[in-house]
Amino acid sequence: MIYSHEVENMCSVRQGVAHGAAPIPEEAKWVKAKEITDISGFTHGIGWCAPQQGTCKLSLNVKGGVIQECLVETIGCSGMTHSAAMAAEILPGRTILEALNTDLVCDAINTAMRELFLQIVYGRSQSAFSEDGLAIGAGLEDLGKGLRSQVGTMYGTLAKGPRYLEMTDGYVTGIALNEDDEIIGYKFVNFGKMMEFIKSGDDANTAFDKAQGQYGRVADAVKIIDPRKE
Repeated sequence: MIYSHEVENMCSVRQGVAHGAAPIPEEAKWVKAKEITDISGFTHGIGWCAPQQGTCKLSLNVKGGVIQECLVETIGCSGMTHSAAMAAEILPGRTILEALNTDLVCDAINTAMRELFLQIVYGRSQSAFSEDGLAIGAGLEDLGKGLRSQVGTMYGTLAKGPRYLEMTDGYVTGIALNEDDEIIGYKFVNFGKMMEFIKSGDDANTAFDKAQGQYGRVADAVKIIDPRKE
C-alpha cells in the first residue's frame, strides 16, 4: 500500500464505530453481506433501452452469489428477442457481479440486470423470508400453463376507439359490443393450451376450438367484431 507524504505524517486515531454491514433479509436469515458469495435470493424487475423503445423483465434465482436460473422476457423491439436468447445462455453460472459487468447484448437487459443487482444486495427479494429460498425452476411459475409470457396489447384511437388485441387469457379473436358500441367482453384463444393439445395429438382445428374461451358478457353482445380487421 502506498501512502502520500501527508498521510504518512498523520498520527493514528482509532475508529471507534465499526458495526459492520447492515443485516439484510435473505432466505429466512439475516445476513451481513461482505462478499458476493454471501448473496442469495429470487427477484425480478424491469429494464429499458436507451431510446426507450423496448423493455425487459428479468427474473433471477441466485444461490451463494451465483445465478442458477434466469427468465428473460422482452417486448417492443424485434432485436431484443435475439438478445434475450443470448442472455439466457450468458447469465446462468455467473456471479451477480460478473453478470452486472457483462455485456448482455441489449440495453434493456443490461439495465434490468443493474436494477436486480441493487434489489438483491439490499435484501429486497421475493424470497427474503422464504426458508432456503425458492427452488430452481420457480422462474417458470410466472409463465403459468403453456409457459408463455403474460402479455397485454391494447390499441386505441380517438376516431375509432379501443381494440383489445392480447390479454393474459390469450390472443383476442373478437370484441363483444352492446347496443351503444361499448365493449362488454371478449373472446380469445390460448395459444399455450392450443399447442399442448396439438402436441397431445389433436389436429389444429380441434386444438383451436378446445383452446378458445371468453370473458365478460359475451352472450349479451349485439355484435362481435374482429379487433384486427373491423
